[in-house]
Amino acid sequence: QVQLVESGGGLVQPGGSLRLSCAASGFTLDKRSVAWFRQGTGKEREEVSCISGPSKFIRYADSVKGRFTISRDNAKNTVYLQMNSLKTEDTAVYYCARGLYIGCSETQSFFNYWGQGTQVTVSS
Repeated sequence: QVQLVESGGGLVQPGGSLRLSCAASGFTLDKRSVAWFRQGTGKEREEVSCISGPSKFIRYADSVKGRFTISRDNAKNTVYLQMNSLKTEDTAVYYCARGLYIGCSETQSFFNYWGQGTQVTVSS
């Protein structure tokens, strides 16, 4: 059974850092792309970052470039999102999702397994 479990969210002040984790089970993480998405209140869900299966391709949304870093630990079957210099506009529920393919798809519908989400709140 494929399962993704996010953790690491919380309340942080502007300028602070958090590291989110996405622990996978039921499949080998490095055989599929994995992406982080977020959805703020009243906003559409957007992709934050994606890492391909062999980690040879990584992309970031323009809004997080230079601040967020995606990585994977194949031994732990876990993908991470290190978030630095957090801003109030980063407040959202963050989800990890597994892609249908080894490469990062441009389409959200090609991510077929999703975690339950973890809340990130950036506030002073």
